[in-house]
Amino acid sequence: MALKHTDEFYYNIVRKNIKKFRKEKKYTLQKLAEEADMSMDYLAEIESEKRRKSFSLAILGRIADTLEIPITEFFKEN
Repeated sequence: MALKHTDEFYYNIVRKNIKKFRKEKKYTLQKLAEEADMSMDYLAEIESEKRRKSFSLAILGRIADTLEIPITEFFKEN
């Protein structure tokens, strides 16, 4: 069975959704990073499509908890 999408495709969906929900909650990168207990540079790399930075489900969970949204929201295509 052939793959439909590349790994980068899925990471980009998540990246865009993190940024979208962060902005909807009016969080700066700094505020979200502090509340999710990570560095702002790391969070900026996660959101950036120019970087090839992967991240764990644990990190994604901390971001979702901080933004008070279900983690599944990050996987929805818009």
